[in-house]
Amino acid sequence: MPLPLTPSSDYLSSYLQKWQSSPQLENYRLQEKSLDLLFKNFCPDNSAIEHILLKVSALNDFYSTNIFDTYTVAKHIREMNIEGRLKQGDLSLVNELAMVTIQNKKRNFYSFASKYCSHHFPDSFPIFDSYVEKMLLHYARTDNFYPFRKEDLKHYESFVKIIKEFQAHYGLGHFSLRQIDIFLWLAGKDSFPPSYKVGITRRLSGTAQKRAAP
Repeated sequence: MPLPLTPSSDYLSSYLQKWQSSPQLENYRLQEKSLDLLFKNFCPDNSAIEHILLKVSALNDFYSTNIFDTYTVAKHIREMNIEGRLKQGDLSLVNELAMVTIQNKKRNFYSFASKYCSHHFPDSFPIFDSYVEKMLLHYARTDNFYPFRKEDLKHYESFVKIIKEFQAHYGLGHFSLRQIDIFLWLAGKDSFPPSYKVGITRRLSGTAQKRAAP
């Protein structure tokens, strides 16, 4: 598969246009519209377990997040009382939300937690998934846009910092975090399909001695 091009306004715009108009992406667009209705119109808050359970179940189905106990996850979210932190854009919420105890075992639903927060406030909480991860690692290797390690991407405050450094390095400040999110996901699907094999070095820069600052 062809590797992604150097990010530019035209390159991002081409992918955003693809997102808006490609017939092949209609199912994804309809899923996103359905989730928008659920999260922003029908069940916008997180106090009623029934509302949270609907949102968890819809995300789990549409995104195949492999949560086999949606009730326990929904109960965990309600007990965390996240409403104020969501509205404040508290990035530390994501890693806390991700850790759920199911049948006496701690499980880390990190990608799901980023999606759950993002569907409430997409411009505050970009989504982490494997395609976004591959894209950021690729550009770090090729352009060294910001020194970080692969594991920093699993610390959400660092992840958002890396996204913003990506945005600044390539002069993409006029695109929202949500638009950059869409670009990284779509371009990642094109360049790094599931069968793609690549060796990732643990440390991407000799200058990166510590976790990227949040």
